[in-house]
Amino acid sequence: MLPLMAMLGACIDSPQVSKSRGTKQSATVITPRPEARQCLAQLGQTNASFTPLPDQYFGGGCSNLNTVKLSDIRGDYNQLAVANLGPLACPVASTFAQWARFGADRAARQILGSGLVRIETMGSYACRNVAGTGRRSAHATANAVDVSAFILENGQRISVLEHWNNGSPAERQFLRVVQDSACKRFGTVLGPNYNQAHRDHLHLEIGNGAFCR
Repeated sequence: MLPLMAMLGACIDSPQVSKSRGTKQSATVITPRPEARQCLAQLGQTNASFTPLPDQYFGGGCSNLNTVKLSDIRGDYNQLAVANLGPLACPVASTFAQWARFGADRAARQILGSGLVRIETMGSYACRNVAGTGRRSAHATANAVDVSAFILENGQRISVLEHWNNGSPAERQFLRVVQDSACKRFGTVLGPNYNQAHRDHLHLEIGNGAFCR
């Protein structure tokens, strides 16, 4: 993990050009706010490995503000890698790190007899609307992450798509326990029981609500 001052310094960077769905967009970089520094400090206390990213506005309701690149998370006994994760708002990353350790890793050990080594995701930031609506998704501000699978120390891979309905009793129990754990921490959690669009992942979204399906 980077020293805290080095991480905070990394937030102040030169303007960059970002691409979203093949479209070139200009980016505006700003100095991190005090609440951003506080969140980075809190995330550092979880012993997660991450890199702060510069604030960027892309227009059209899409932005990366107070985001980090999260590479791995501290479990009870080892670091847990995180795959395919892009920019993630710091409060989401902090909540995600706690859920991964206390919700997912511990559930894997208790239910499946093996801890986690990696969490696979379908990404975080994406400048897009909620499917079927004209409303921007929480992904458009990097305030959500989609989790697709869990890799155990024994090599077993538990996939939302493959095991939610068709796994062993223990595999199905594990997936439902980790979803229930996420519902206690995130404002919105959507899984296969919500609709067909979520048949292959758990959507974890920060917020003040309490919507769990």
